[in-house]
Amino acid sequence: MSTDIASTKESIVRDHIRLTSHTIDLPSIPPINWGAATPQERGPVVGTVTERAHRNCIGSHSGSYTIYRALSIASGKFPKAHKPDLNNTQPTDTISPQPSWSMPDKIISLDPWGANIVEDFGDYLEHGYNIQPTIAVTKAHLQLPEIKEAIREKRLEADGKFVTASGDVRVTKIAIDPVWHLPSIAKRFGLTEAALRKILFRETGGMFPELVTRSDLKILLPPIGSTTAYVFGNVSDLSNPEVELTCRVHDECNGSDVFGSDICTCRPYLTYGIEDAVRTAQRGGVGLIVYFRKEGRALGEVTKFLVYNARKRQKGGDSAATYFERTECVAGVQDARFQELMPDVLHFFGITKIHNLHSMSNMKHDAIVNSGIEVINRLSIPDDLIPPDAQVEIEAKKAAGYFSVAGAKQGEQLEKVKGRDLD
Repeated sequence: MSTDIASTKESIVRDHIRLTSHTIDLPSIPPINWGAATPQERGPVVGTVTERAHRNCIGSHSGSYTIYRALSIASGKFPKAHKPDLNNTQPTDTISPQPSWSMPDKIISLDPWGANIVEDFGDYLEHGYNIQPTIAVTKAHLQLPEIKEAIREKRLEADGKFVTASGDVRVTKIAIDPVWHLPSIAKRFGLTEAALRKILFRETGGMFPELVTRSDLKILLPPIGSTTAYVFGNVSDLSNPEVELTCRVHDECNGSDVFGSDICTCRPYLTYGIEDAVRTAQRGGVGLIVYFRKEGRALGEVTKFLVYNARKRQKGGDSAATYFERTECVAGVQDARFQELMPDVLHFFGITKIHNLHSMSNMKHDAIVNSGIEVINRLSIPDDLIPPDAQVEIEAKKAAGYFSVAGAKQGEQLEKVKGRDLD
């Protein structure tokens, strides 16, 4: 046999496609005991594809970026057998194990042991297991024009500790990839595990066959965006109910958060939450912003923009009275978000009490309280921070029963709240 033919044959054998990303070499798979009190008892989550015999979950790490990684490998720019060098990547702040970490039903959508891989699972790494962190902790400075404005207006002080003389805000950032424990997810949503697996399999177009073929695999790394937590002050104070905690749980809105679109209150709510979180840290407390990737009420930005057009072009123009109706006409539902998994990140930090919650969403508030966390005060956005074109949104939400310290308009008053036309 010629060298070229042999090489081709070897390549075909090596790269043949399996209809599952797992092998049957069960002894090599680390067991996972969800809710165990120590990382050694719990076991590592192995979602890498470099060594299929070690995989103990469905999906792969950084799920929302797997296609980019695949294309990079296909173009020859990314070594597919790469194992990360984790030297000097350890967290800048220690998030100590909390009682909630060993309560199987408290944290079900992230891996509380996902940050200190080298320390907690070093023996696995030494034996060749390609384990990747699902949580990373670092420090940064934030530069926000709203913070500089707050300093000019003397609502905030450039104290040199939390806010520099130039107006930068010092913050600890925690990035958290989703890690779902399927039996617990099913339980929280009132489903059987089998029913949940079938729904996930069908609605993802059969993306993960192991959902229906490997009931022994209980962990899913879903292809959705990550969560980021921004902590102002001492991270360890988050778990101390005696330390004042100001919190904003925020769902992504790219148009407003990043580009400053004035059709909604998302950026003002976010930046005012940051301002108040910093102010709380300056008076001895701690502030927390949790940012979830749930663009357009988890309907996506394309759907969101379609709804904008429908609202602006409807007969009578954009009106607070038909705000939710137009979303439902386009998307089939007013809001595709669910908040049942949202409190998990709060339990990850060991939070048992929130003194000041910046949110007008009853779904968020109720999910937090129903998970066992006490909320003392609810705060709504100051009226002067609401953009004129966002009055439609804010008044529609008030009329629908969202929390607000101000009264809600009804009937003709609500109909008179109009947004501008498309321009």
